[in-house]
Amino acid sequence: QVQLVESGGGMVQAGGSLRLSCAASGGTFSMYAMGWFRQAPGKGREFVGGINWSGSTTYDADSVKGRFTISRDNAKNTVYLQMNSLKPEDTAVYYCAADPGGWSTPDQYKYDFWGQGTQVTVSS
Repeated sequence: QVQLVESGGGMVQAGGSLRLSCAASGGTFSMYAMGWFRQAPGKGREFVGGINWSGSTTYDADSVKGRFTISRDNAKNTVYLQMNSLKPEDTAVYYCAADPGGWSTPDQYKYDFWGQGTQVTVSS
């Protein structure tokens, strides 16, 4: 079992930046692909970005391309989401998830383990 804990959420003005972290424990972190998803009120869960087991390949959703960057540090069992040029429409609860398949995918059903989420609020 892998436990995931997100941190770094908060409130920021439009145009600002936040860095989310997701710390993993209880498994072999370096074997998992990691993904970031978000869910806004009244909407379904949306893929934001993913990174493969080694960090050599990343996959960003079109809605965040050029603004968000996903990275990982396998020595620290942590995956990050750097969010720049934030917009009010980025407001959501952000979740990290682990996929034992090892390769990044936007398919949320491929991810077996999920964190509890962290709130990001962007004001205009």
